[in-house]
Parts: sequence; C-alpha cells; structure tokens
Amino acid sequence: MHSNIRIPVLVAVTLLAVAQFPAFAQSQTLKGGVIRYDANSKTNGVTGIGIPGGADFVVGDATTLLLTYEYEIKPNVGIELVLGVPPKIKAKADASVAFLGEVLSARNVASALLVNYHFGQKGDALRPYIGLGINYTKFTNVSSPYGWDVKLRDSVGLVGQVGVDYALAPSWGLFASVARVDVKSKLVATGAVVLQSTIDFRPMTYAAGAYYRF
Repeated sequence: MHSNIRIPVLVAVTLLAVAQFPAFAQSQTLKGGVIRYDANSKTNGVTGIGIPGGADFVVGDATTLLLTYEYEIKPNVGIELVLGVPPKIKAKADASVAFLGEVLSARNVASALLVNYHFGQKGDALRPYIGLGINYTKFTNVSSPYGWDVKLRDSVGLVGQVGVDYALAPSWGLFASVARVDVKSKLVATGAVVLQSTIDFRPMTYAAGAYYRF
C-alpha cells in the first residue's frame, strides 16, 4: 500500500469497525494535551565508502501537541485514533564521527489506531485503561546541514499503551498515558558517497492533558 494513503485507510478502518456494532448509547471522547517522545534509538552503525569504522549517530527526544479521538464500541472497549503535531527530531553523529555534530533533522508524522480496554464502570472517577494497536510513521522535511540527500523509509509497527482517566465532571477530566512504539526505518544518505543505516527508534511516549466525553 502506498504510504500517502495509509493514514486515510486508518480512519476508514476505524469507521468500518464502528459500523459493525449495535447502538447502546456509545460515548465518544476527545483528548488534547502534550506528548513527550523519548527516543532510545539503536542503529547497526553507518556504512559507506570512506566512512571510518564505528561511525554511528543517536536520535534526540522531542515534545509536541497530541490529539486523540476514541469511540466506545461496547462497554469498556473503545477504538482510538491518535494524531499529533509532527515533532522535529534531530540526530547527532556519535562514536568515531561524533565531531560532525548534528547530521540530520526531520518531522516525525505519526498516527496510531488502538483498541483500548477501560477498567471500572461509567461514573467511576478513576478509570485505568490499556491499549494495543498499530502505528504508522512517515518522515518528512528530512534535511542535513552537510547537503546530503537523506531518505528515511516509512515505518509500520505495533504500539501498546497504559493510561488513566480522572473525571473532574461528568463530561470532562484529565488523562495521562505511557506508550511503547515500534518504529524502525532504513536511512540512505546520498552525497559524495552513499551512506546507509537501519534505525530502531524504540521510543517511549509520555502524554498528559484533558479530555471531553460526549
């Protein structure tokens, strides 16, 4: 499937899944807040003609805004679509080439579709939840201060989360969540030589904000 239609497909799958369940006074929830993207990146090194042995780089952390929409398909179970303002991630050279400093930057355009299970009952002030789903990440505005033409392959992987909602009123409250996301990408940088690497971003995300339920 071509990368530029994957996000609409996620939305279509959500709507199709919703249509399969009978009505029982379902609720819908909008969440907005801040999300911290902590990269724990690991690579297989950087290879290319003339590149010194041990050449590597590390990906930095980022913070951005988060927006999610969840539709309750049955009691205690909801389907959640997670979006956000694409954060700018940066990578710095490491090990034998650390002297190069920052070597690339990119926008991390990510979306996720999860099935959540909410513990407790409607009306409970505190409701923990767990979720599992699929994450799609596309990298845009990829650039390098060294003039390389850098390409980062799109990524599709699993995402798991745990979180909690705390009601302040019948329709609104606060939330916090932690997620582990599977994001891997192949990097190809073309300049005087061709550089290659495979990146396992291994990010943990930490989100908090407010929700409105209707």
